[in-house]
Amino acid sequence: MFEQMKMMGALAGLMKDRDRLQEVGQRVKANLEAARVLGEAGGGAVRVTASGLARVIDVELDPSMVATLGADDESQRLAESLIAEATNDALKLAQMLMQKEAAAAAEELGLPELPGLENRIPIGVLGV
Repeated sequence: MFEQMKMMGALAGLMKDRDRLQEVGQRVKANLEAARVLGEAGGGAVRVTASGLARVIDVELDPSMVATLGADDESQRLAESLIAEATNDALKLAQMLMQKEAAAAAEELGLPELPGLENRIPIGVLGV
């Protein structure tokens, strides 16, 4: 109960300083747009790069994997499965990066620690 009241007070204070709140929000968005995370599947045979805003930037298929794939349905399903797995991995890392950025912004704005926004650094981050 006390934590909720503390948060309400911090939020009320923030609303008085909308310019700072907007500046922090724009900086977080820019950081996430510039950040890159790398998802992998099949031991690196498929790599998907996504932005910190969970937008897929690039899909890379290992040439040796492509060379071994046949034109049959089973090979196509395998390739599709690996691409989906790598994409999901990249998007999971992007979500973790978003949580990290949100927690850092909340701390900068003087908000109490928000549940679910632990300051975790995702494995696979290419750049922030």
